[in-house]
Amino acid sequence: MLTAEDIEKAVEQLAPRELARLRAWFEVFDARQFDAAIERGARVGKLDAHAAEAISAHRAGLSREF
Repeated sequence: MLTAEDIEKAVEQLAPRELARLRAWFEVFDARQFDAAIERGARVGKLDAHAAEAISAHRAGLSREF
């Protein structure tokens, strides 16, 4: 298995075009990982308190339209 250090060394050797391609791929990969973590948290109730607080603030007139 590769280590982070192995990957860092390989990234340092990439040509600019390949580095740009890696950045684009990683942006999508990272967003998917983030979305999956949020979904897991929502399923197990980790976001319930935040949602309740936001709804309460909205009902109290503390929110605004974008």
